[in-house]
Amino acid sequence: MSEITKFPSTPAAGIALPDPNNWESIRQWRSATRAALIRTRLAIGKTGRQQCQRDIHASVLEVLHDMHPGCIGFYWPIKGEFDLRGLVADLIDLGWQAALPVVVATGTPLEFCQWEADTKLVPGVWNIPVPQERIRVVPSVLLVPLVGFDSANFRLGHGGGYYDRSLASLAHRPLAIGVGLESCRLDTIYPQWHDIAMDRIVTARV
Repeated sequence: MSEITKFPSTPAAGIALPDPNNWESIRQWRSATRAALIRTRLAIGKTGRQQCQRDIHASVLEVLHDMHPGCIGFYWPIKGEFDLRGLVADLIDLGWQAALPVVVATGTPLEFCQWEADTKLVPGVWNIPVPQERIRVVPSVLLVPLVGFDSANFRLGHGGGYYDRSLASLAHRPLAIGVGLESCRLDTIYPQWHDIAMDRIVTARV
């Protein structure tokens, strides 16, 4: 039996809409929606996830095809996020550098530290692996995981705000490519002043 599960176009459709003028109402809606979308992502199974990763791999390479190799920031997958290490390895072969994000402190921008396939990793915040030797680099492209997203390219993440703060703080903004599941598209995330839209969204379907 296939592990691929079909989902409705809006997995969070049963969640009551917030008051768009009340941040606390929006915050509660985001929390409930985030939990529903993570469940959707986890439920696609190993076969579905591998299919999605192949599609995203091809789509990101197409987006970057005409770009001069620079430094690509990516993420270590958690909670069913798509594993892009194979894609990043291919980009390294094409002359790119790669970097993983490091949470330095709550409420601060991320640091991006150089990563290669043989980089020694240690547990970071939430036990997410980070490079033991922190060689700081500045990405020219960021692959950003999406829990959800909307038609204006605003992103619903895990709620920490780290990517928004990082994009706002970098002197030279990288190309921000959100990566996620097409069925986690929302009508809106009710963006606030601190939310920063992605430049591109790349999704996969199951």
